[in-house]
Amino acid sequence: MPLSLLLTHLLLLLPLVALSALVVRAMIRWPILDVPNARSAHQVVTPRGGGLGPVLAFLLGMLALYQMADFARIADRQFIGVILAAFAIAAVGLLDDIRDLSARLRLLCQFAAAMVAVLSGLALQRLSLPGIGVVELGFLGTLITLFWIMGCTNAVNFMDGLDGLVAGTLVIASVALAAIALSLGGGFIYAAAMFLAAGFLGFLPFNLHRARIFMGDVGSQFAGFMLAILAVAAARFEHSQVSFLIVPLLIFGLLFDAAFTLARRALMREAVGAAHRSHLYQMAQRSGVPVRVVAGVHWGFALFHAALAAWFLQLPPEQKPLVGLPALLVQLAWAGFVLHRMRRAGLSWRNA
Repeated sequence: MPLSLLLTHLLLLLPLVALSALVVRAMIRWPILDVPNARSAHQVVTPRGGGLGPVLAFLLGMLALYQMADFARIADRQFIGVILAAFAIAAVGLLDDIRDLSARLRLLCQFAAAMVAVLSGLALQRLSLPGIGVVELGFLGTLITLFWIMGCTNAVNFMDGLDGLVAGTLVIASVALAAIALSLGGGFIYAAAMFLAAGFLGFLPFNLHRARIFMGDVGSQFAGFMLAILAVAAARFEHSQVSFLIVPLLIFGLLFDAAFTLARRALMREAVGAAHRSHLYQMAQRSGVPVRVVAGVHWGFALFHAALAAWFLQLPPEQKPLVGLPALLVQLAWAGFVLHRMRRAGLSWRNA
C-alpha cells in the first residue's frame, strides 16, 4: 500500500516536475556560463544555475503544503525557519553562480542559515550508540547539528562535478526517504522529500552526459542543506533519535568521497581550501572510466544504501548504527578500485 501511494503522489507531483524543467530550460537560454578550466570535467562552455528549477519547485510545493496540509506541518516556527534558511541558501548559491563569492562569505552564509534552523528548534538532543545505549547530548547536540548541516551542504556541493552524478543520487535518495517517512508517519519529511525528488526529476534529463546545463551552487548547496535539515527532522521518528542516521546512510556515497578527499588532502598537507580535481569520482573519470559509468556507480550506491535503510528500520536502536559498516566496506572497495585505475593510468594524488 505505501508503494502504490508513493507512486500515486509522484504522478500528482508532475506539475512540479514540469515547472522545474521549464525553469531549467529558461536557464539554458539565459545562461550563467561555466567556462572550462584545468579542474573541469567538461570541455565546452556550459550554462550553470539549473538548480534554480528544483529550488523553485520545492519552495512552491512547501508553500502550498503550509497553506493546505495541516497534517504535514511541523510547528509553525520551525517550518518558517526552515523555509527562510533554505531560501537564503539558494539565493546565496545563485549569487555565487553569477559572481563567484569568496569561500569565507559562503561559509558565513551557510553558518547563518544553519543557525536559523537550530534556533527554530531543529537540533539533536540524544543518540543511541552501540554498546552504550541512549546518550543525552545537551549542548553537544547543537554543535553536532551545526557541523552536520554545514558539512552536508558542502559535501553535496563538492560532489557536483560530473554529469548526472549528484542529480541522480538525489532523486533516488529523496524517493527512498519519502518511502521511509511514509511508512513511519512522518508527513512533513515525506512531503519535503517528494518535492525534492520532483524538482530534481525535472532537472536530471538536462544534466545527463553530455550535460546541457549544470546544477550550480544554487542547486547543490540547497539540496545538501535541505537533506541535512530532513536528517535532523527524521531523528524524531524514534525516542533514541538514531533515525537521524537515515539520511547520512542514503547519501553515504557522496559523504564518503567528500570526507575521504578532505582527510587525504589534510594528511598530505595540501591546502584543503584550494580548488582541485582529486575526488575519487574525478580520479575515476580521469583514469578512463566513462562519465556515465561513474555516475551509474553512484546511482547504484544510492540504491544499495536505500536497501540498507530498509534493513536499518528493522533493527533495535543500539544496533542500527552498525548498518553503516556494509556501506563503508563498499566505499572502501570503490576507493581501492579507483586507486588501481590510477596506477594503471599513471596518475597520482600529487599530479591531481
